Amino acid sequence: MSNFVMDEYDVIVVGAGHAGCEAALASCRMGQRTLMFSITLEAVAMMACNPSIGGTGKGHLVREIDALGGEMGKNIDKTFIQSRMLNTAKGPAVHSLRAQADKEFYHREMKKTIEAEPLLHLKQGEVIDIITDEITDKTDGKPDKRVTGVVLKTGAVYKAKAVVIATGTFLSGKIFIGDAAYESGPNGLAPARELADNLRKHGIELRRFKTGTPARALSKSLDYSKMTEQKGDPVPVPFSFMNDTLKRDQISCWLSYTNEETHTIIRNNFHRSALFGGKIEGIGPRYCPSIEDKINRFADKERHQLFIEPEGLDTDEIYIQGMSTSLPEDVQRDFYRTIAGLENIEIVRPAYAIEYDCIDPLNLKTNLEYRNIENLFCAGQFNGSSGYEEAAAQGIMAGINAALRVQGKEPFVLDRSEAYIGVLIDDLVTKGTNEPYRIMTSRAEYRLLLRQDNADLRLTEKGYEIGLASQERYDRFLTKKKNVARERERLDTTFVSPQQANDFLESLRTAPIKNKVSLAELMKRPEINYESLSQIDDETAKSTLSSHEKTQLEVQIKYQGYIEKQLAQVEKFKRLENKKLPDNIDYEDVDGLRIEARQKLSLQRPVSIGQASRISGVSPADINVLLVYLEKQRRMKEM
Repeated sequence: MSNFVMDEYDVIVVGAGHAGCEAALASCRMGQRTLMFSITLEAVAMMACNPSIGGTGKGHLVREIDALGGEMGKNIDKTFIQSRMLNTAKGPAVHSLRAQADKEFYHREMKKTIEAEPLLHLKQGEVIDIITDEITDKTDGKPDKRVTGVVLKTGAVYKAKAVVIATGTFLSGKIFIGDAAYESGPNGLAPARELADNLRKHGIELRRFKTGTPARALSKSLDYSKMTEQKGDPVPVPFSFMNDTLKRDQISCWLSYTNEETHTIIRNNFHRSALFGGKIEGIGPRYCPSIEDKINRFADKERHQLFIEPEGLDTDEIYIQGMSTSLPEDVQRDFYRTIAGLENIEIVRPAYAIEYDCIDPLNLKTNLEYRNIENLFCAGQFNGSSGYEEAAAQGIMAGINAALRVQGKEPFVLDRSEAYIGVLIDDLVTKGTNEPYRIMTSRAEYRLLLRQDNADLRLTEKGYEIGLASQERYDRFLTKKKNVARERERLDTTFVSPQQANDFLESLRTAPIKNKVSLAELMKRPEINYESLSQIDDETAKSTLSSHEKTQLEVQIKYQGYIEKQLAQVEKFKRLENKKLPDNIDYEDVDGLRIEARQKLSLQRPVSIGQASRISGVSPADINVLLVYLEKQRRMKEM
């Protein structure tokens, strides 16, 4: 089959899942003519697994994507059918928003947004290869090849200055249901087999990971009177900073539990599970195990919870969260029917496990560029992560950096003290992962600073400076910043007397005051929020602050001491991050480094002392050796 050139673009994105959509939108909104390919247009922003956005840690990522100028937060605000703020009994650092989506509506709205972008072209087509040229102007430490385009199965060639690979679970996808195993992408769509083979020919090492999804069933076949209702929050909180309020009728989810009969059926059929039968080579996610894995690993637990979640307003299908499996269909039917409310369940899509190819993220630079192929950027599950939100976060960063490369500008990198996105990418490219990576609040050292409520204050200015965040978003951010600062100053300088305050404090059953105190000091008490101050302060009663602004104000005041302490920790962190390591450093010439450290540093090429310190196998003693080496180099330059 002969190849033929069709067109040339600045950036081409391979894959239109959550990573691909954010990458393509970021690139085109930064002024680059962008082309995005999908094996089928029905897969654009497809929710092949859980029909929800956000959750613990993940909600932080969505807010950060939104703050930079991404689309995921805006799209879920348009299409949610239930919204809940999680972890509200804990501190604000771990508050995380989660919204149940109408999955088809989510897909349609994202596709509509993509189609409306003047510089973004969406095409159906299977990319089977990338095109690379040898780099003739190569310098030490630089790759030998650069990507220049892609080839489609039809023979069509599209040229590009940069390419983003975001193939999700399509790359050599293989589905397992009991003894049955067949090549397939998610949801029964076609896999991308030829691309995987050709990427290997370009020297890209691939490995196998796996994930899974529960069965879908008909809602009308369930008995909800035997389950516990899970309603949404009375006042839903928007994901996007562009929205102050959301008004929508919400649909309930439902809670039920497995029992000993469920566990017995599953245990008796371990040998029929593709997971335990040795058919699956790929490594699955530790924090989202299949039900047979849960029962095997947590044999002492008498029950496991599961949630019944609607898939949308225009379908009777429901999603059984917490019950992914690779057991055969007859076993699935039998164990589901032992669960309260599911006795007559009618399954319309069986649960399955899916295995797919991905790269080792240690082969990526901090800007998500593949080390050995210039201008080739990678994002999403192709990088060894799991989850829509992790994928979208990498997608927006890959799209930004592809656009910046075309523009001849410096990479855009967020560090661990700036964003959960920084934590996610640093973990992947510095520490690597041996299983599908999932973000968690516990992974962030500075999580009190990286709250979801202040993502815009941390990142919108950065998004605006690189040309992604719109003028409207930036103006909105400046207004919020000004309003919060002005009201903070007023609360700090407005004092109330004991006579004014004590009746109010007594009604809240909190200790009275003996001397006059500022409104800000009063608000530090757990029982008092901003709105309750209106009982003793007329200006608060007349406040026009938005919900985002009120939340930000409360957190800044209540956690001031803790925030200041963490800011001091960040200063120490920054000192190491700012000590840059030369691109051309030869670690074999650095006296005093251990052999393992030399090997790891030579392979991963850290950009700073801080990043080097987080590489497995590099000890504190090795870091001290590097610091001495840098100081010697500095002195030699000054001589």
